[in-house]
Formats: sequence, structure tokens, C-alpha cells
Amino acid sequence: MKQVVQDLRSDRPEVLEVPVPRPAPGTALIRTVASFISAGTERTVIEFAGKGMIGKARARPDLVRQTLDKVRKDGLLGTLRAVRSRLDRPLPLGYSSAGVIEELGEGITGLRPGDRVACAGGDAVHAEFAVVPENMLARLPASVDFESGAAATLGAVALHAFRLAEVQVGERVAVIGLGLLGQLALQIARAAGCETLGVDVDAARVELAQTIGGSATDREQAAETGRTFTGGEGFDAILICAHSGDNDPLELAATLARDRANVVLVGVVSMEVPRKPYYDKELKLIVSRSYGPGRYDPTYEQKGIDYPIGYVRWTEGRNIEGFLELVAADKVRVAPLISHRFPVERAEQAYQLIAGSSEESALGVLLTYEERAPVERRLTLSDRARKDKSVSLGALGAGNFARNVTFPVLRGLKDIELIGLATGGGVSAMDAGKRYGFAYASTEAAEVIQDETINTVAVLTRHHLHAQQVVDALGAGKHVFCEKPLAMDTGGLDGVIEALKTAEGLLAVGFNRRFAPMGLRMRDFLKQAGEPLLIHYRVNAGQLPSDHWAHDPAQGGGRIIGEVCHFIDYLTFLVGALPEQVRAQGIPGGLGDTVQISLRFPDGSIGTVDYLASGDRAYPKERVEAFGGGRVAVLDDFRSLTLVNGGKVKRTRSKQDKGHRAIWQAFTAAIRMGGPAPIPYRELLGVTQATFAAVDSLRTGHAIELEPLPGTESL
Repeated sequence: MKQVVQDLRSDRPEVLEVPVPRPAPGTALIRTVASFISAGTERTVIEFAGKGMIGKARARPDLVRQTLDKVRKDGLLGTLRAVRSRLDRPLPLGYSSAGVIEELGEGITGLRPGDRVACAGGDAVHAEFAVVPENMLARLPASVDFESGAAATLGAVALHAFRLAEVQVGERVAVIGLGLLGQLALQIARAAGCETLGVDVDAARVELAQTIGGSATDREQAAETGRTFTGGEGFDAILICAHSGDNDPLELAATLARDRANVVLVGVVSMEVPRKPYYDKELKLIVSRSYGPGRYDPTYEQKGIDYPIGYVRWTEGRNIEGFLELVAADKVRVAPLISHRFPVERAEQAYQLIAGSSEESALGVLLTYEERAPVERRLTLSDRARKDKSVSLGALGAGNFARNVTFPVLRGLKDIELIGLATGGGVSAMDAGKRYGFAYASTEAAEVIQDETINTVAVLTRHHLHAQQVVDALGAGKHVFCEKPLAMDTGGLDGVIEALKTAEGLLAVGFNRRFAPMGLRMRDFLKQAGEPLLIHYRVNAGQLPSDHWAHDPAQGGGRIIGEVCHFIDYLTFLVGALPEQVRAQGIPGGLGDTVQISLRFPDGSIGTVDYLASGDRAYPKERVEAFGGGRVAVLDDFRSLTLVNGGKVKRTRSKQDKGHRAIWQAFTAAIRMGGPAPIPYRELLGVTQATFAAVDSLRTGHAIELEPLPGTESL
């Protein structure tokens, strides 16, 4: 299918051919008929992309600080790879469209294929097909055509801003900026029984507003016209819908406002608020956030959990429905606002128009789509002949870790041929597949798993998918490499155990630290201790945003399951045995990601993992200290190793190497030689069990005794 994206290194969008996505639970696949380009929001993205590195840094100083912190922690080269990876990814454009439901994901009951719908949000992209969550969809009334329906999200932005102004019937509202958003806001205010005046620097837009039925004036006459319009009293509310590089709209709003009026900022303007006029009139300045309550809340948007109407009357979804009802009642007219229509193939020309690089004046710019575009979920990227290699690999998932770490490693190994890549999104599948040399990209995990030309599957998806995808791939006779964690709960782990009993392929989990060169040297040194060890593993993990998917119990399982399994595995590796008791305690009031986990091993060794989200990311992440048999070993961030024995101190330093390449080399060697797996299954499964025990101990406050997992004796 065709989709419009923005390269963050270029000031020009492009139309790419990508696989059609499959709807996940709670979403629907929409065949797009029309989509509106948002001249303000999307032009801002394009302008940012067109800036050089210095310009981007000035525009986003917050990202500069994050980058500097990453340099201090991960080094310059690793940071450069991560930054380049982010900049290299195409950014899907669009958020306001309309079309027909093609397919439904699981769990949607109020809609059906063939329904005409308006679509909202970052999933309602400029593409022939889009996967949109249920709460971001609204049925089109029978009298509303697709082109008018495609403006519903933009209309909801205007409607939400109007509600924030808190005006009543008969009050006076001024709208500064008569682009598409301003024209809609003007009509909404008039439909609500308000006296309205529009203002713009463009005479054609002023004339259009007057033609539709409202009062409007140019910028030069705005102050005088406003005084006459209000009898010198001023406006009760001013909606700023302009896109401007200066703060003239804010100054004009203060001029037009009555004493203690509300000024609602909807567009993108300079935020240098002139203090004196805002102070003299005690004006309230409100920055409107998109199209209503629920926006940017993953619980509402992605999980489909609505807010009770008795507590939140106008959510973003209800605002979209409300706007469509205004259109159906002919109180808001969209058709006169459409100045241009382009087929999606000519999207670049459409964006040149809104960027002002054309002599034509644009207002409502609409993209249109072929009615019967085929649903194709596989895209061939290369028709090269297959090479005779021991590992023909298919990958599931292309997130940050896969792009920054796994794929660069795979591309550099001579025994691996990259065949198929499947991700949930068509753009990510196409881009990562093409960038890293896969033969094809798909949005169907089953296509990769069932591909007879693939003998090895890498599971690099989000955590909740791991266990089932491992089971499916093993059941298809594949070798499987699963990024940690192996499973998120005992049910998933039991499924993996059952699959291993009859599996023909090998299984590895991404516990890479036991393959790190310094990690191996530390283990070899401590093996000679001859007595129990006391080991302390400190991890300065840093905070993740509270809404990060890793915290989500359904997707990420929390940071203990998602990452602490790494460190439990490395302690298991150093001791040479699985823990028999786990005790965990955490700092009160957090997200369960600042914890201390104590592990007791059969030989009397004790290991402690201090996993800290409360530190500063600029400080090095990992430090392991081990004591026993007159020996001391200290490993700092896999860059420095200090070994002490018999009064002699030996220090080694090198560039950071956490074993990501070595674990894949060991896995491919095992496949080539016919096994065994690089990590014993008993340890893979037992470490996962110990991680679950840490979560249980943190919840209950009690130590958890570990028994051997049933059914694993023969593995």
C-alpha cells in the first residue's frame, strides 16, 4: 500500500510502498477514502525535519540533554548509532481521515466491516490502509460524506478549544487565524449561539469566512473592528488558530479581549507572552491540547477504556462525534473549505503547497485514495538468490533494541542470511527490512514462522508476545532466539517447557552478559575461589516515564521481569547454579523499579541485585563486585575488570562489550554443529522462574523458596 512519511533528515515528505498492517485486538483496519493534511501540525514536523543538526538541537534542547547523558553512560559511538537510528526512521504523517472498515481485530463489538467511519490520532495516517483503535473511530452519519468526515479530527481540535474557552450563548468570540482550523472554530462558535469575528492577514480567507456567513476582518483593521463589534467591551474569548513565528497573535488577542477574558491557544505561535496587557486585564491563557480528554492517554486510546460520561462529558471521541453531528445538521460546512484535492501518489506536491513553495494559496488540502487497493501484507525488498548459510533467519519485531543492537550484529555475521522481517506496522517493517538487508518485509508474524526457507526465528517483539511466538516457532521446527524475557508469567513458561519437549530446533534467550569477554574472565577467576561467593550487582537503570510500555502489566510485565532477569542470570552464571531462595524488597511509592533482590544459592553463595530507577542516568549503569576464597573481582560497566588475589591487583580496560555479538556467534555455532544450546535449558527456565519469584516476593514481603520446575528433568 502507499503511505506518506517524513524523513527526519529531509524537508520533503515521500510516498512509500509498505505492507498493509493487520489489526491488533481492540483496533480496526480502515480502507482510507480521504484524509486531511493539517497545515499547522504537519508543516511544523516538516520544518523541524528540514533543519540541520544545530537547528534541531535549538528546537529541542530537551533531546540534547538526553543525548549528552547517553554519551556519558554509553559512550560516543553507541550514542551516535542510537541518534542516527532515530533520525533514519521514516515518520508517518497524518491524523485526520475517513474511510470504510475492512477488518476488525478481536474485542470490537460495536462496529462491523463496511461501516463508514472517521478516524483520529497518530494511527489515522495518510495511507491506503490504517489500523485505528476503537476509541479513535466514530461512525459517519448517513448525510456526511467521506471528505467532510475526514475533517472530523481537525473539527474536534477546534471544538475542544471552544469548550476550553468556557463561553455561553450570546457571548462574543474572536478567532485569530482563518486557516482550516480557524474556519471550523468560527463556524462552531456561531453554531453554539455566539457572536463571532474572524481575523486573518490573508484577504481571501477573510472573504471566505464572510461568504460562509460570519463576520471577519483583516489584521490591520482588527482592533478597530473589534471595538466596533463589541461596543468597546471586548471579546469574552479569543481562539488563536494561527501559525506564526512571532507573538503578534498573542498581542492581538490581548487587544481584543475584555477584562478577565479567556485566550485559548490552538495554533503554533511564539510563546513570548506580553506581560503588561495580560496583567492589566487579568487574562487567562490556556494552551489547548489536541482534541479533548483521552488524548495521549494509552489507557483510553490504545486499550479502549472510555471515561464515564458523568465525569468526563466531552472526551476526544465524543468531541469527534459532536463535530460530525454539527456537520450532519449543516451547522458546520466543510466542503467550502477544501481548496485542493490530490491523489496520495502526489502527496509531495500537496505538502509543497502548504509549505508555501507554490504560488497557489491553500486552505483545506485533501488526499484521496484508490477505492480498491489490494490488501497485501508482504513486500519483496530483494530478489537476490539465496546463499548457502547455516542460519537463514526471520525476525519478529523491529524496536529500538533490534535496530540499535541486534540487526547490526546480525548483518555483520557471515553465517547468517536475513530472509524475512515481520513487525506490526508496515512502515517499520519496510524501513528496517530494507535498511538491514532482509529479503522481504511483512506485517504477519505467521508468514515468517511458517516460511520454509527460514530455519531460525529471532523473537524481538514486546514482552507479552514472546512466549507464544517461541512456542509457535519451535512448533514449526525452527531454531529460536528470544530476547529477554522468555515469558511474562508461569502459564507462558509452562507453554515453552511443553514446546521444548518435542522441539527439533534449539532455543536461546538473550542473556548476553554471560558471553561478554570480561564477564567470562570474571567467572573463570571466581571458579577458583573454592568456597561460597558473596556478589553484589548494582544497576543504575534510571527512570522510565510512568506510561512507558515496559511498566504496563499486560505488555511489558514491569522492569523486574523485563530487565532484572539479565542480572539474575549473570549471578547464576558466576555461581554455577540456580538460586534456591529469592527475597525482594522495594522503595515505597515507586513503580516497583527501585528494588533489592537477594538470592541464596545451594552452595551457600549469596547474590544481591540492587536495581535502581532513582539514580542519575549520567552515572555508569552496572557494577558487579564479588568476594570469596581470598579473591575479589570488580566489573565496571563491562569496560573495566579488576581482579585481586594474593595481594596482586590486575586491571583490564577496553571498550564496552556486553556480549551481544558473542551470544549470536555461540548460537549460530550450535546450529551449525547440531547443538547443544549455548545456555542450558535448565538455566534459561530456572532464571525465568526466579524472576517471577522476585515479583512475588516484592508483592508478599516473604522469601520465596524455589523448587525444580516439573517436566524439565529431561531437557
